[in-house]
Amino acid sequence: MHVIDIAGHNVDRHLVRDLRTLVRFIEIYCAYWHKADPRATVSLKEIDVKALMGRPVTLCQGCERLLAHAVHKRSRCPINPKPACKHCPRHCYHPLFRQQIREVMKFSGRKLVLSGRLDYLWHLMR
Repeated sequence: MHVIDIAGHNVDRHLVRDLRTLVRFIEIYCAYWHKADPRATVSLKEIDVKALMGRPVTLCQGCERLLAHAVHKRSRCPINPKPACKHCPRHCYHPLFRQQIREVMKFSGRKLVLSGRLDYLWHLMR
């Protein structure tokens, strides 16, 4: 398994891919639905988002909280290989965040596919 380093932690490439997808999906959702909300550059304890994405990411406070929860839960998932969360036998997200991430995935996935990003179609089909 290929391992890379993000913010001092060794992580596998599947985790990196999943974390990038989470950040991108939440970023798209926030930009569309929370245009008027104040934004700040995301800073998480678990990972260096700027290093992960190769650029700074700005989100509203609510979306940053959702991202922090999602990164924490995905980074510590005990199931290997990791199925898509919707197919996972163990739901580790708090119910409030689970509903929010479902909305984010549905909206952002559709938006990316319709904009021609077919690589994200694979994520939706998992």
